[in-house]
Amino acid sequence: MPFAQVRNLSLYYERRGQGGPLLFVSGSGGDLRVQPSQMASPLARQFDMVGYDQRGLGQTTKPDRPCTMADYADDAAALLDHLGWARVPVIGVSFGGMVAQELVLRHPQRVSRLVLACTSPGGAGGASYPLHTLEHMTREERARHLIPVNDTRRDAAWAAAHPEEYAALVALASSDSYEAEDGRAMGYHRQLAARAGHDTWDRLPRIACPVLIAAGSHDGIALPETQRRMAARIPGAELRFFEGGHLFMIQDKAAFPAIAAFLKG
Repeated sequence: MPFAQVRNLSLYYERRGQGGPLLFVSGSGGDLRVQPSQMASPLARQFDMVGYDQRGLGQTTKPDRPCTMADYADDAAALLDHLGWARVPVIGVSFGGMVAQELVLRHPQRVSRLVLACTSPGGAGGASYPLHTLEHMTREERARHLIPVNDTRRDAAWAAAHPEEYAALVALASSDSYEAEDGRAMGYHRQLAARAGHDTWDRLPRIACPVLIAAGSHDGIALPETQRRMAARIPGAELRFFEGGHLFMIQDKAAFPAIAAFLKG
């Protein structure tokens, strides 16, 4: 199991696949032990892909102190140093897309191409759904609350018409084999706090590398209108919607091929 000793962290990462390098930055609560992880995606078969557990999560060090989106971005840059990767394509998904925005803005020389998937810029451009307001809920309560937000087609009428599928979604979203692990709740709380303060809106015009904004047409977490504003704010950015919600990449079979084609340039 590879660990990178960077920025006073023991940062856990995995590397898989063949082809050009690719850094994958995961979303809120990401933990490579939870399967299927991003390392099982088609991207890991087309690239030499690295995914990692961000600070406070998974098998990475869980420092009990406040952190900012800049901290997460600098962690990613330090991992690139550890790997010996000078300049690479990057995909950031949801929270990972917020980290990726900070990465390309703080370390522009490190990112050759950028995919921002189901994410938001914050500030005047619009924030993603405020997950930090749900921390008081049980896992099952959060699951039931977020199912129609993750995919706006899955409203109360849909749940009533598809009881077995709805129950399966609740069970899946409620499960966490590592819930009692020391530092896990704290690390997730620190991540949500950083997410709540995310704001790159005024700086987005500085992004100079090619950017694809990929989004789900029925996403209530990262709203479609927010994607349009973000695309208009980043010079030359390409915007593409797919059929799905916040998990459009596994809902629409066209998503991964389109993302891979963009990353390969």
